[in-house]
Amino acid sequence: MRLGLGQIGGTDLAFGLSDGSALRQLYELLRPLREAPQRNPLAILTIGLIAAIVLNAVGQVRLNQWQGTFYDALAQRHMAAFLHELLVFVVIVAFLLSLGVAQTWIRQMIRARLREWLTLDLQNAWLKPRRPFRLTFAGAAGTNPDQRVHEDASHLTDLSADLGIGLLQSSLLLVSFVGVLWGLSDQVAFDIGGEIRTIPGYMVWCAIGYAALGSWLSWLVGRPLVRLNADRFQREADFRQSLVRIAEHADGIAVYGGERDEARALAAPFKALISTMVALAFGLARLSWVTAGYGWLAIIVPIIVAAPGYFGGDLSFGGLMMVVGAFNQVQSALRWFIDNIAQIADWRATLFRVEGFRAVLDTLDTLGGDDDRIRIVDHPEGHLRFQGFGVQLTDGAARLEETDVEIKPGERAVILGKARSGKSTAFRAMASLWPWGHGTIYLPPRDSMMFIPQRPYLPLGRLREVLSYPRDPKGFDDAGLRGALTRTGLDHLCTALDESRPWDRALTVDEQQRIAFARLLLHKPEWIFLDEAVDSCDSEHHQMLLSIFEHELPDAAVVSMSQGAVDHFYTRILHMVRIPDGKPLDLLSDLDEVGKPSATKAILAARA
Repeated sequence: MRLGLGQIGGTDLAFGLSDGSALRQLYELLRPLREAPQRNPLAILTIGLIAAIVLNAVGQVRLNQWQGTFYDALAQRHMAAFLHELLVFVVIVAFLLSLGVAQTWIRQMIRARLREWLTLDLQNAWLKPRRPFRLTFAGAAGTNPDQRVHEDASHLTDLSADLGIGLLQSSLLLVSFVGVLWGLSDQVAFDIGGEIRTIPGYMVWCAIGYAALGSWLSWLVGRPLVRLNADRFQREADFRQSLVRIAEHADGIAVYGGERDEARALAAPFKALISTMVALAFGLARLSWVTAGYGWLAIIVPIIVAAPGYFGGDLSFGGLMMVVGAFNQVQSALRWFIDNIAQIADWRATLFRVEGFRAVLDTLDTLGGDDDRIRIVDHPEGHLRFQGFGVQLTDGAARLEETDVEIKPGERAVILGKARSGKSTAFRAMASLWPWGHGTIYLPPRDSMMFIPQRPYLPLGRLREVLSYPRDPKGFDDAGLRGALTRTGLDHLCTALDESRPWDRALTVDEQQRIAFARLLLHKPEWIFLDEAVDSCDSEHHQMLLSIFEHELPDAAVVSMSQGAVDHFYTRILHMVRIPDGKPLDLLSDLDEVGKPSATKAILAARA
């Protein structure tokens, strides 16, 4: 069962830290792997890994047997046996070394394939139609998608591979050496009242008790690290987002001389990050008392518990070394949890962050709950019609004053409205981005429409790719591209078709709008929707862009949102008005994070 928005909207619930659901969330995250193309390569790598680990366990058992013979040869000062055992050692080590190299390669390949699968799964789930737009309304669980797809996915797959392989190796070593240690326990005898007695599996029970005590102490001390790691990831994301925002608005900051204010604004998220890191440092230090102390004691504990058999004379020095070696292998396998508690805490925090993001992606299509939805249907004659059309806003509602309007091909209509009257939201509803509202929109064929928002999107890449977006640039020849640039007053860019720049920063807002109109000339849509797209242009460019519809696109229908004076260019005038006491849309709960009021509603209201 996936988590809903209400369950993952806050810091505590977003990471599932309070419900002990790590296995369930891991299962939910791994479900898509069954249909992924990486499934078979991962299965083959896993089989190879298991084979390598099994062979390694066999080699370790043989190495433990070698220890007994080798140390007995030393104790007896038997030179021939000593030299023979050195040769045996070389063979065993060569075998184990080869397996170690193979395991390293398989581990790295599993990391790569897991990351390939998880990144593509998150990326594909994120980039489904309309999801990136709606994710901005999903609260805390939907923040920083770039970090979750890039850094969190990479970190989770690396930790999962390392911890999973380590656990598997420890489990197989445990199975291999428990029997060995159980049999060797018969050599550890106790003199009780003059009678020599042995305890079945004595060394095994000692190893289990020692590991259980260490595991319990490690979990008791290390459990807070899960929450601290989750907090650190969120603070890192908040701080990075603040830095990116400064980089994106460097010109505006410089114009106002606001560098010092920005530095002060950065202090809060950075201080929160450092505070979390300090708390994490103290937590790791406390954990080190347990893990490091456990490690030091492990040097002498097996000798202490086996000492009665050695000093009693029934256990040889070589036998003692075999017992100690087997004990160390068993307790090393059992102490996997102790050695990896910090990484486990890190893994749990990352898992909940990634699965929280994956879960919220699957809920985006149901945002808004039981609120009314706008009905979107195809117009039987390929026209555009609004019937009882209105939109819900986060601070109210708005509607088209004209209750039943049909716009035919070639017509030019303008929808007028004051600021925050819902024009931009109506524009998104026509683009099937905003489903919340009432009434019906009858749309012309989807592939005949093109939408130009207030600030057009300019992708990364060469200018020819920017102009042809979202189509393949190979579909347009250079002459056509240069002609579109010249017609929109961008002839100075004709020589830059194969240049790659951050075009959204290299061009002014006016130039970016003219790039969007150059796209119109190239794509030649039959229906064009503008969200105040020419309002930011100066009067000369304003008239020049509108003239495109007179000459190059005379048969295209135009629907424009505006709050300015009506140009004689338009043949139809419609009106967007607020509905008094209209029901607001409640996309999110009042809190995005525990104890922090949601800022999302205010942002959405400003965009309306």
